[in-house]
Amino acid sequence: MTTSASVPTGPEGAVATDDTVIDRLVEANGQYAAAFTDPGMDARPVLQVAIVACMDARLDLHAALGLELGDCHTIRNAGGAVTDDVIRSLTISQRALGTRSVILIHHTGCGLESLTEDFRQELEAEVGQRPAWAVEAFRDVDQDVRQSMQRVRTNPFLLHTGDVRGFVFDVKSGLLREIDPA
Repeated sequence: MTTSASVPTGPEGAVATDDTVIDRLVEANGQYAAAFTDPGMDARPVLQVAIVACMDARLDLHAALGLELGDCHTIRNAGGAVTDDVIRSLTISQRALGTRSVILIHHTGCGLESLTEDFRQELEAEVGQRPAWAVEAFRDVDQDVRQSMQRVRTNPFLLHTGDVRGFVFDVKSGLLREIDPA
């Protein structure tokens, strides 16, 4: 499968080493900016929704949910975990920028299913310092979504916790499966 991020090749398929991926991205931005016109939007999402999702590169959230530029706030991290920083972003999204709904999207085949909290110990052994953050590894994606919904619904900093729903995105079919919070 070829994607826009495929490694550039030179003569006879050899990997080109002159440009880095970041160089390619900056070049693409120059092309984007040349045709860019200010859409005249402000930072408030039109649909008043914030999405918390995994950073997995297979999740094209805008396409999967039929979203356009300006429709939502998108907060992504490994596993779509509701961490302190996600709560920080959701709090700002709700209190300063008007969002009222939260959708949580985890997915099948997540890399966090194969990790454990031992990952932190391995890092500590390697670099001499233990990370302050939890790995947020899990074995049951449905239960992890339920835990995430509970973290959002019970957080005192969030104003709008009545419309919080969680889903698992199937990376093979592209379909969302809603998770019952009970």
